[in-house]
Amino acid sequence: MQRAELTEKILDIKREKGWSWKYICGEIGGFSPMLITAALLGQMKLTKPQAQSAAKLFGLSKAEAAMLNEVPYRGSLPSAVPTDPLIYRFYELVMVYGTTWKELIQEEFGDGIMSAIDFDIALERLPNPKGDRVKITMSGKFLPYKYYGNTGNIPEYGYKEE
Repeated sequence: MQRAELTEKILDIKREKGWSWKYICGEIGGFSPMLITAALLGQMKLTKPQAQSAAKLFGLSKAEAAMLNEVPYRGSLPSAVPTDPLIYRFYELVMVYGTTWKELIQEEFGDGIMSAIDFDIALERLPNPKGDRVKITMSGKFLPYKYYGNTGNIPEYGYKEE
């Protein structure tokens, strides 16, 4: 079985049972709902105990449970530019604001990146009379570039110079 087939199986069972992601994540527990959902969709991995809980919940085989505990091939969207309108809006945000985020992060922190590994993300609904709003909060560790071969008073890392 390929990982994409396991994802489809999980989605089929979720539909058949009428379960919400909130329910599923509550049953598996141990991580944020964002991470558990990402794992069940094939983009993250579950711990062995969580994989066992998921296997029990979804009636999966031992091999399928083991697959939920394997490090996945991340970022495996089916095309270079996403065509799903909701996912495309995130792509659009990066196209429009990506250079701005880069400039502002590097102006504040220095020469580096925001980690997508040491990272936290949360989603919440904000009621609004003109239409509810989606609030996504992302927090990633700043990782400065290392300046190899530095000598003398040249910094080793790209932290912001005061």
